[in-house]
Amino acid sequence: MHGHIKNKRTRYLKELLLIAAGVTSASFGLKSFLIPNEFIDGGVTGISLLVSTLTGWKLSYLIILINIPFVILGYRQIGKGFAIKTSLAIIVLAVALLVVPFRSITHDPLLIAFFGGFFLGGGIGLAMRGGCVIDGTEVLALYISKNSMLTVGNIILVLNIVIFAFAAVFLNINTALYAILTYLSASNTVDFIVNGLEQYTGVTIISERKEEIKAFIINDMKRGVTIYKGEGGYGEQKEIDIVYTVVTKLEMSKLQAEIRQIDPDAFVVQQQIADLKGGVVKRHVLH
Repeated sequence: MHGHIKNKRTRYLKELLLIAAGVTSASFGLKSFLIPNEFIDGGVTGISLLVSTLTGWKLSYLIILINIPFVILGYRQIGKGFAIKTSLAIIVLAVALLVVPFRSITHDPLLIAFFGGFFLGGGIGLAMRGGCVIDGTEVLALYISKNSMLTVGNIILVLNIVIFAFAAVFLNINTALYAILTYLSASNTVDFIVNGLEQYTGVTIISERKEEIKAFIINDMKRGVTIYKGEGGYGEQKEIDIVYTVVTKLEMSKLQAEIRQIDPDAFVVQQQIADLKGGVVKRHVLH
C-alpha cells in the first residue's frame, strides 16, 4: 500500500514537472518569437494569436476564453482529472505570458517561424506527456473523429487550413505562409516529444528462410518474435509461418538490410505503432 502511494506521488511529481516545463517552453516561444512579430500558429493558440492581432486584446485573456469550451469538452470526453490539469496549465500559461519577462530574440521571419513553432510545439508536447493539453484543438479533433469517418490528424489539418485562410484574408498572405511554417515546426516537435525516438514499427515477414530471419531478430537484435500460422491465398494453397516483430524506428533499416541479405524475395509489411506496453522492446529501449 505504501509503495502504491509512493508510486502515485512520483507520477504526479513527474507530470507536474512536465507540465511546468511545457508551460515555460510555450510561453518562451510565444513571447520571444511569435507575439512581438505578430506571427500566428495553428490550433486554439493560432486562433488566439489571430484575434489578438486583429483586435489588440491581450493574448493571455484570449487563451483562457477560447480554451474554455475545449476544457468542458475534455471533461466530458476524457475525464475530470484531465480537465482540472488542463485548466490549471492554461491559467498558468496565461499568467506566464503576463508576468514572465521574456524578450524578443530575432526579427528574421524564418527564424521566428522555426523557433517559435519549435518552442511552442515543445511546450504542447511536454504538457501532453504530463497528461493535459495547453491547446484544445486535439480535444475537439478527438470528439469529431469519434462521430465521423475523419481521423484526428485530418480534422486538425482542416481546422488549421481554415485558420490560415482567415490569416491570409484578414492579415496578409505572407503572415499566412509563415504561419504554415510555424505550424509544421510545432507539429513535428509535438510528434517527436510525444513519440520520441521510441516510435515503433510492427514488421510482418513471410519468407521461405524464416528460421534464419527469426534467429537474427532474436540473437542479433535482441527482439522478441511471434510466429503466426497462416495459409497462402495466392496460387498453391499451403500452410505458411508468418514472422512478426516490433522494432524501434532507428533499428528498421538494420532489419531491412539483413532480410534483403537472407532472402531478397521475402514479403515484408511495416506498420507504425502509436503506443506500446511491456514486452522485449520496452526493456531494451534506446535512450
